[in-house]
Amino acid sequence: MSTDIQTIRKIAHLARLEFNEEKEQEMLQELNKILNWMDQLRALDTEQVEPLIHMSEEVNVLRDDVARNTTTHEEALLNAPRKDSDYFRVPKVME
Repeated sequence: MSTDIQTIRKIAHLARLEFNEEKEQEMLQELNKILNWMDQLRALDTEQVEPLIHMSEEVNVLRDDVARNTTTHEEALLNAPRKDSDYFRVPKVME
């Protein structure tokens, strides 16, 4: 399978890309290489091959997610640049 320069121009237009003549030819060659490689893969017999779900059999070991308070409300307010009694003051974002 291969493609032509008109296909490259259409793909570039859809992707909002602009190429000069030299770059168009380079992209055409690269796309044809990819398509030829895909044809080679398509020719392989994969009937007896199970689908690959993960690249390795390694399993992530994660710690238990335990909720805990590390900073009290008062401690957090001490670091606030602006506060109003028990609340953080932030700039107005909506009119």
